[in-house]
Amino acid sequence: MYMNSLAKFALSVAGMIGCLGAVAAPVAYTLDPDHTVPRFSINHNGFSNHVGMFTKAAGKAVLDFSARTGSVEVTIQTASFTSGHAFMESVVRGKDFFNAEQVPHMTFKGSQFTFKDDKPSSVSGDLTLLGVTRPVTLTFTNFACGQHPRSKKDQCGGNLSGSIKRSDSDMKAYLPVIGDEVTLMIQVEAFKD
Repeated sequence: MYMNSLAKFALSVAGMIGCLGAVAAPVAYTLDPDHTVPRFSINHNGFSNHVGMFTKAAGKAVLDFSARTGSVEVTIQTASFTSGHAFMESVVRGKDFFNAEQVPHMTFKGSQFTFKDDKPSSVSGDLTLLGVTRPVTLTFTNFACGQHPRSKKDQCGGNLSGSIKRSDSDMKAYLPVIGDEVTLMIQVEAFKD
């Protein structure tokens, strides 16, 4: 009887360790392209801030909440830039700005996550724009994980913000009339693989 109880206890402990191991493992996510929208804001003539966005972004992320680490890789199609103004879209997609025909993608690769209260609070990595790679840090303004209410799939999502200087990537057209500092505002949602 003692051996039977000991065996049950050992199995119970082994099961708990197995569960903890599963929880602590890194989890892979695929970005939801319908709900991952990189936006930016830039000053125009010193009067107002114009906003644009990219409608085609794809990528993967891996998060290990126990180890407080992660990685992310995102590719954005520069030709997907939209602003609601056809002429401005053609100029911004053109050779003076994103040069979308010659450089169809920009990428962000991040592997330096910081966590606060068991949630990611920022991610630092490299943004490659027009073939120039520069460091950038994006800060989470909110972050949550849970089950999607309709699909019932596990997902995480949030909003990120940051800033870059476009001149750092040799995008210098119309400076300083069109501002150098670009404010980034990114919404992201990703489903567990």
